[in-house]
Amino acid sequence: MKKILITCLTAVLLMTLVSACGGKNSNNDASPAASKSSDAGSADAGGKKKFAIIFKNTGNPYGEKEMEGYKKAIEELGYEAILKAPDQPTAEAQITMIDELISQKVNAIAMVGNDPDALQPALEKAMKAGIKVLSLDSAVNAKSRLVHINQADPERIGRTLIQGVVEMIGGSGEIAILSATSQATNQNLWIEWMKKELEDPKYKDVKLVKVAYGDDLRDKSVSEAEALLKSYPNLKGIIAPTTVGIAAAGKVLTDKGLKGKVQLTGLGLPSEMAEYIESGICPWMYLWNPIDVGYLAGYVADALVNGSITGKVGDKVTAGTIGEREVIQDGEGTQIMLGDPFKFDASNIAEWKSVY
Repeated sequence: MKKILITCLTAVLLMTLVSACGGKNSNNDASPAASKSSDAGSADAGGKKKFAIIFKNTGNPYGEKEMEGYKKAIEELGYEAILKAPDQPTAEAQITMIDELISQKVNAIAMVGNDPDALQPALEKAMKAGIKVLSLDSAVNAKSRLVHINQADPERIGRTLIQGVVEMIGGSGEIAILSATSQATNQNLWIEWMKKELEDPKYKDVKLVKVAYGDDLRDKSVSEAEALLKSYPNLKGIIAPTTVGIAAAGKVLTDKGLKGKVQLTGLGLPSEMAEYIESGICPWMYLWNPIDVGYLAGYVADALVNGSITGKVGDKVTAGTIGEREVIQDGEGTQIMLGDPFKFDASNIAEWKSVY
């Protein structure tokens, strides 16, 4: 009897040791809350289905909120969420993560692309392996995904940002754009619509002097904002259609005491921009809820996996608390639109800054 007891205790200790040695996933998981990868065949063997999201890069508050929404949706549905983002916003780094997820046999990959075309071979490989691929926020090309989740109408975003800054500067003067990366699909589309809006004769006294790129990196965005001020001493307004860029520009304008001299607007997180809106550095800005963007993507990913939609025009998805959304045409591909951009100013920023 004693020998049997010792044998049992030894087995338990060995199992505990093996469990304790199961190290953390060495890949760049986006946050401590990111679900760790398990055996590649676990989903097929009756385990939880695995739904992954790859954001542009780590250290991006907007991305953290977007992934938070995705994780919330996937866990509501009873599945495992895998959150990933590389240290640097490059397509090469994302391709490495796509290959890793293919090996893990995840059920779906939601992609926030750093480049619309460079990711195509890796994402096509994922789809050939039976993985449902969708993009959100920053789209990949139509051959690389089944459907795209769009936060708002690109035309309305671009035109609204120009209308906003022109109102701020009194209808005339030099303006500049501080963007993310030069390959970011969403940024480039918004900028394209900004330029189209500026073609209206009513903006004849407004001049776009430069589009600068901060690569969605805080330090580089600060440097680019400072360079704009130095290169264009008569600059009257900055549009930053990126949450990292607008916060960086807000800091630069504050540090240099340029309140009222150089106006600032764009797309920002209320929690990060509240101080600049309250101080008057940024009279107002716009955004949608990034948590909702990720949340909608999670439900769409599930619908693709369970076969209730294929991503074709007319497909409908009921996305938890967001409600029903319909698949519409998007150039050569299809997309699902979340909604219109929302204006944040001194009248409402206090109630939103603690939300996201």
